[in-house]
Amino acid sequence: MTRTKILITGASAGLGAAMARDFASKGRDVALCARRLPALEALRAELVAAHPGITVAVRALDVDDHPAVPRVFDELRDELGGLDRVIVNAGLGKGAVLGSGRADANIATATTNFVSALAQAEAALEIFRAQNSGHLVLVSSMSAVRGLPGKKAAYSASKAGLAALGEALAIELAKSPIAVTTLLPGFIATDMAAKAGDARMVAPLDKGVAAMVGAIEKEQRRACVPGWPWRLIDAVLPLLPGAVVARLG
Repeated sequence: MTRTKILITGASAGLGAAMARDFASKGRDVALCARRLPALEALRAELVAAHPGITVAVRALDVDDHPAVPRVFDELRDELGGLDRVIVNAGLGKGAVLGSGRADANIATATTNFVSALAQAEAALEIFRAQNSGHLVLVSSMSAVRGLPGKKAAYSASKAGLAALGEALAIELAKSPIAVTTLLPGFIATDMAAKAGDARMVAPLDKGVAAMVGAIEKEQRRACVPGWPWRLIDAVLPLLPGAVVARLG
């Protein structure tokens, strides 16, 4: 099935903006939301100029403002004339060692990456259940595969919660017209990844986003992207001794 009307959160930069460019190049209509409206408006101008004929709708949205999420999703659905795919992409990568006096960073990460993602899933699925069709995409992380120590603990826990939510929804909706995909990206060349990983393991942005969009288009239930080396890491990481995982913090 070709999904032609796609909403992406966290779309002002990074993976969200890159996915918007990829889908627009395929002639899809896109609805983009993020906190920074000027960046979204600049992206809209770029996409419309490069791909005449597509519709690009934008709205400012702080996904941590949970009551605003369904309102903005409904507005974007109405502007596009429907929604058949929602990509829950907005997220935070900050964190600190628990108990080090930076509870604010960890709570913010857990809130945005899980609670706010849950709010977005609620809003998307309300639309999809009403129309009896749709595709929900949750952007988790390879950090969800194993609890990571130190400053990565809250981040990996939040992404593991999101991955578990995606698995639960995929099982629940398996026999329905609503598809659910959980993406687990490895290190892809964004500002967040550049600070988090070994440079030798960081995929170029175009390669990483092409892998993400490919998995989305196939509507895979769960996909580690790019495939190499992350599928192997997905299999090996849960088996590593704790002493080895401790060095990943």
